[in-house]
Amino acid sequence: MTRPALGAVLVAGLVLASGFAACGSPDRTAAPSPDGLRASRPAASFAGRIVFQSDMDGDNEIYVLTSEGVTQLTDNAWSDEFPKWSPDGTKIAFMANPNGPYLLFVMNADGSGLMPLGPREDRTRSRNGFSGIDWSPDAATVVFTVEKKKALFRSYRTWAVDVATGRIDAFLPWHDGQVASPDFSRTSPLVVFTGKKTVGWGVALADPAARSVAFLSDDKGACRPQFSPDGRTVAFVSHAADGKGDIFLMDADGGNKRRLTERDETHDYFPGWSPDGRTIVFCSSAESQYPYEGRWALWAVDVATKAAALLFDSPGRDVFPDWRE
Repeated sequence: MTRPALGAVLVAGLVLASGFAACGSPDRTAAPSPDGLRASRPAASFAGRIVFQSDMDGDNEIYVLTSEGVTQLTDNAWSDEFPKWSPDGTKIAFMANPNGPYLLFVMNADGSGLMPLGPREDRTRSRNGFSGIDWSPDAATVVFTVEKKKALFRSYRTWAVDVATGRIDAFLPWHDGQVASPDFSRTSPLVVFTGKKTVGWGVALADPAARSVAFLSDDKGACRPQFSPDGRTVAFVSHAADGKGDIFLMDADGGNKRRLTERDETHDYFPGWSPDGRTIVFCSSAESQYPYEGRWALWAVDVATKAAALLFDSPGRDVFPDWRE
């Protein structure tokens, strides 16, 4: 059967360019009856490379999706999670737990050159996992959030690793609140992140130079913000519309909030912008309940038209996509 081009499914020309309690991480239990790369071809054409994690082979591994198909970058007995492209697309930072605790690693875009990033210190270790990774725009620093669990409570602390020296420092140390899953603007010295509010979680904007933080979201179930490539728009997850999670957009100052995925029957999470800023890849599940059991697939939604199309659906959980040219 001929697969539709994403440009035809969404809008003409698109291909020419794309613990938080309710805002946390999918359950890490392997999917039943993994079937390798059975669904190795994308359901629609698109430009660029999307790195993501999936448990389609029985545990979490790192994969890259292109219009030609899927390439598996890691293949081992432990869990590899939260992949993130370097700004130039030559490296991928991710977390893994080969010896028990989760640690930070980096590898080349083809999966070669695997190496740990930063010293093996207690503050970089987590038995519960991380909850987000990002590179600074100059690729000099990788920031990562360590998740800690105690009884029914979770806390988050974000650290910054100097890629050249391995030195580790607290990220936004002057901010008293919790900082999780930060995302750097590529056009300004600003950072968005998921922050703890008095009740629930929200999207916050930090200006490190001014040492200021302001919450941009009004509801208590907002998280996972991502700057658009031009820095003018923030995509994020909100439970305000249907209680399940949708991708929303807002201006970088918090204004002009609008719902992008209008799919009341699904849980839509983990947005990632296309390189041209016209499309957002996200993760969707029609069967998931907290803590995100069930099957997840990768979808794409056109920012201008809100038209959504399936990109990739393996037998397991396909999550945490990041898109580069």
